[in-house]
Amino acid sequence: MKKPHQNGWYLWSSHGTVLFFIAANPACTINEIADGLSLTSRTIWGVVGDLRRAGMLTIEKEGRRHRYHVNLDAPFRHPTIRGVTLRSVLADLPETPRARQRVAAAVR
Repeated sequence: MKKPHQNGWYLWSSHGTVLFFIAANPACTINEIADGLSLTSRTIWGVVGDLRRAGMLTIEKEGRRHRYHVNLDAPFRHPTIRGVTLRSVLADLPETPRARQRVAAAVR
């Protein structure tokens, strides 16, 4: 069951939130993004496509799974912060505990 939003609005757009989620959970799936952000898988696929076309995200196929990589050198698209790259915001973002658990499980 999806959780209702606490206050009804976010500081970031869906695109920014998906990008943040992927940066913090690099091995995530579309369904995990959708569940984590309370959005539909279809919405996430659309946002991921937009981010890919904007050069902010690359997708690599590994068997039947997709692996997402944030392009930290991509610039923000808003004209007031033109020239600022994603690196300035996402480079030092720690992986979530869930992402660290997944990596540990894969190593075993």
